Amino acid sequence: MSAESLARALEARRSGSSWMAKCPAHEDSNPSLSIREVECKVLLHCHAGCTQSDVIDALKARGLWQPDGTENPRMVATYDYTDENGNLLYQVVRYQPKDFKQRRPDGCGGWIWKKGQRQVLYDLKEVMEAPIIFVVEGEKDAEALRERGFVATTNAGGSSAPWLPQYTEALRGREVILLPDADRPGRQRVLNIARALLGNVARLVILELEGAKDVSVWLEAGHSELELIAQLDGEEVSR
Repeated sequence: MSAESLARALEARRSGSSWMAKCPAHEDSNPSLSIREVECKVLLHCHAGCTQSDVIDALKARGLWQPDGTENPRMVATYDYTDENGNLLYQVVRYQPKDFKQRRPDGCGGWIWKKGQRQVLYDLKEVMEAPIIFVVEGEKDAEALRERGFVATTNAGGSSAPWLPQYTEALRGREVILLPDADRPGRQRVLNIARALLGNVARLVILELEGAKDVSVWLEAGHSELELIAQLDGEEVSR
């Protein structure tokens, strides 16, 4: 990637030996990102204060930054996070090679490539209307369960993301089934969620599916929704 090709992609204007573009890491009405090339290296500087790391992450999210010797990331899925009325708050964007970014509407038909200010459970509107909810680790798993008639949710950020008080509040008084990913971070995440939910939900179940990393893989292996329901017997944690 050259400075000139990046400048073209960002619709930058020439300024002496460099280019000035709108910084993708913040709401930028007045171009503040300097782009120049020195000894075949692209140098970036946001005069509004964004770090180079923030700028590069925002460029990667748009598929505009390709480190030497690596596959250019491709956007393969988007997952909408909405409020209780179904209004879009932000999206999680999935890339190949595997990576995830958050973006939120900028109000002008574009996107701000930063974490949404209000974090909610995935498919919050459905969650608020359902008596029984599965909690999984990723949006792909939630969609796999939805396709089979279950209500399922997750929170953005994977196993490292904190479980926030508003997530517990959204599940208050409901029956909740936690499906951990079959690895150490996945099991720890579910234990943290269980501690937050105990005493706040009507019924809490932790169900680990043997022989698969997650519920998507388990279902892809040929298991059915009837098997999933059958496995719930005897797995109760708390009433």
